[in-house]
Amino acid sequence: MGRVIAISNQKGGVGKTTTAINLSASLAVGEKKVLLIDLDPQSNTTSGLGIFPQSFDDGIYEVLTDNIPLKNTILRTELECLDVVPACQDLIGVEIELLNELGRETRLKEVLEGVQRCYDFIILDCPPALGLLTINALTAAHGVLIPLQCEYYAMEGVSQLLKTIALIHKRLNQGLEIEGILLTMYDRRNNLCTQVEQEARKHFPNEIFSTMIPRNVKLSEAPSHGKPILLYDVNSSGSQAYLQLGEEVLKRTQEANLDKNAGSCPSSKTQRLEKTEFVEG
Repeated sequence: MGRVIAISNQKGGVGKTTTAINLSASLAVGEKKVLLIDLDPQSNTTSGLGIFPQSFDDGIYEVLTDNIPLKNTILRTELECLDVVPACQDLIGVEIELLNELGRETRLKEVLEGVQRCYDFIILDCPPALGLLTINALTAAHGVLIPLQCEYYAMEGVSQLLKTIALIHKRLNQGLEIEGILLTMYDRRNNLCTQVEQEARKHFPNEIFSTMIPRNVKLSEAPSHGKPILLYDVNSSGSQAYLQLGEEVLKRTQEANLDKNAGSCPSSKTQRLEKTEFVEG
């Protein structure tokens, strides 16, 4: 059964889509079968892989609203082990389309059941909002990976997101864990970046990935060429960072599976979510 990871942060411009594309690519070059699903109406993940609306008929919008089978919307990419379910701007209408539908929060979870056994990982790129699409992603996911930009207001955004995750964990998905918090756009020459890193590691010592994603021009250029950074410039610092992140995600997944098979106590990630439910302000 593939592990479902939602890439989520309600704040835009934090490297969420960049992480979704390049983590997926990094796992794929490690010969893991990966399905990347674009849940953002801006469809930057779709275009970032060189796929445009005129090149496909159905995407995740039709899956969620018209009951099109998910397998009928899966497209191949340049990487052998990486597939994608595309999105277009129509996705913005999902909240209205499903407004009166029973079980609207679990629609994505239900459609994933038919393909989960075909993939090692399913990566969900969430929109920069805590609306119905993000709730669907968190309800379907095993873990949430939170990109955290190294800037002044970053910690406030994470606190709000953690409260939402805790609420989903309590009411809709008791298996939901924090996959990890990823520091992005890191610049060692910037004192503020260093301060944010120190503060984040102090508050979330077990959740912060060792890998940090640097500010890198090549990472910004790659989407305009419709390629993940690994295919655009494998030797860039951004590419090497995402390869390292892929290895770290694999390691955490293997450790989680070992704990699960051993029947051990709930992980620290789950325990933190349970605690978060009672944190106010």
